[in-house]
Amino acid sequence: MKLRIIGPNQTEVEVDGVCVFFSYNTPVAAQVGRNYFRTEVKHSATTSKHVNTWLAGKPAVGKPQEFFEGLLVAGKGGAS
Repeated sequence: MKLRIIGPNQTEVEVDGVCVFFSYNTPVAAQVGRNYFRTEVKHSATTSKHVNTWLAGKPAVGKPQEFFEGLLVAGKGGAS
């Protein structure tokens, strides 16, 4: 597992090739292989800015918040 602080209140956690982006303490985006995902939940303006900056214009599919919370649970890595 790799933990990388990328800015104030912005962190990436990488486990088994899955990179999950956190704004504050909430997982809100992820890269799984070549695919990018973003939460469908409306968070604060700051969190939205963090996500948009992290994605940097890459196309991302919206997913329910539970998707991101499940990515780092043992045995649940990978996207469906």
